[in-house]
Amino acid sequence: EDEEEKELRQRFRFMAPPVSGLRELRRRRRELRSRMELLIMETQAEVCRALAELDPGASFAVDSWERKEGGGGISCVLQDGEVFEKAGVNVSVVSGLLSEEAARQMRSRGKSLKAKDGKLPFCAMGVSSVIHPKNPHVPTMHFNYRYFEIEEADGTKQWWFGGGTDLTPTYLNEEDAVHFHKTLKEACDKHDLKLYPKYKKWCDDYFYIKHRGERRGIGGIFFDDMDSPSKEEVFQFVKSCAKAVVPCYIPIVKKHCHDSFTPEEKLWQQLRRGRYVEFNLVYDRGTKFGLLTPGSRIESILMSLPLTARWEYMHTPPESSKEAEILEVLRNPKDWVH
Repeated sequence: EDEEEKELRQRFRFMAPPVSGLRELRRRRRELRSRMELLIMETQAEVCRALAELDPGASFAVDSWERKEGGGGISCVLQDGEVFEKAGVNVSVVSGLLSEEAARQMRSRGKSLKAKDGKLPFCAMGVSSVIHPKNPHVPTMHFNYRYFEIEEADGTKQWWFGGGTDLTPTYLNEEDAVHFHKTLKEACDKHDLKLYPKYKKWCDDYFYIKHRGERRGIGGIFFDDMDSPSKEEVFQFVKSCAKAVVPCYIPIVKKHCHDSFTPEEKLWQQLRRGRYVEFNLVYDRGTKFGLLTPGSRIESILMSLPLTARWEYMHTPPESSKEAEILEVLRNPKDWVH
């Protein structure tokens, strides 16, 4: 790499060289695709550094992979630390042709896609992360921000952004819930006051485990297929959301990572993680899309699953216990910021 490239990499302190190569990203730096790739790389590095600071004994395994159909990614995973049982932050930048199955899934979301000889060239990129802490008083957190572009038969390009950040506590702490939601609301409010209430509700509706009648966690924000008012405005909004990840979550980890906990509390965390797995494998669109994309990397897709979890037959917590309290909020989402 030349001097300019080296200087760039040092400035950004990425976890690994970007999939498209820094020189290529510099050359196309005015294009939104390049700016988005730089943003997801920056976000990955920011989050990994913040997590590593809290868990100094552990380190991230950094794994760059290539997809023979086009593109690749960088998976950063920290396992078996003092603070984090498993924390993964993934970047993927892939391109190629959509499989029929993946295209069908998108059409079912109301996308009218005109394929040329059954082929749809696409480009997708995103950063996604799931953090499973050891201590049951530290919540699990997930975020994902992504960009999608499809070229139709007549050459027109359809594009959209999607993403969100949400929190899954084992035990409810109102103060943490308020801090988390407030930080996300501030990021949304910079762009439009209507966004937070809309995306908060979308998040509550999306992370719903239908067969259990409960939400996966206490929500946050979630949006998909966002393609207006303009490419630039949506990109700036996504950037604000990505920049809010560290401030909305890291203070909560700092506050609770040394809390004492009982074996019973650890058991409840394992059961709640079982629910997390159920949602991800049964309902999550990102997981489903990944599993349907030819050449996708299964290890990176299933990185969201915890290291350990439990499924007990007919487990019900005692009434008016701390365990029952969180279930109440998962069944009836609350407004945390008003």
